[in-house]
Amino acid sequence: MLSKEDVLKIAKLSKLEFSENEIEKFRTDLNKIFDHMEELNSVDTSEVEPLFNVLDLKDVLRKDVVKDSGIKKDILKNAPNSDDEFIIVPKVVGENADN
Repeated sequence: MLSKEDVLKIAKLSKLEFSENEIEKFRTDLNKIFDHMEELNSVDTSEVEPLFNVLDLKDVLRKDVVKDSGIKKDILKNAPNSDDEFIIVPKVVGENADN
C-alpha cells in the first residue's frame, strides 16, 4: 500500500503539486492500480506463448526516397534569419551561449 509520503515523492519526481484532497484521491487510485497489477501478476501465464503483435500482419514500409518538396525557398523566406541554404538560429548550448 502506498502511503501519503509515497504519493508526495511521486508528485515531486513528476514535478506536480497536489492539494491534500488530491493526495488522498491519488493514493487511493494508485493503490487500486497496484492491487490490480498484483491480481494480474498472480495469473499463470506459463502456457501462454509471447505475443508481439495482435494482428498477423507484417510491416509494409515504403522506400525511403529523398525528393524535393519545392517549398524550401518559402520556408527560408519566412525565417527571421537565414542564408541561401539554412535557417540560422541563435546558439543555445556551449560556452558562448547567452543565458
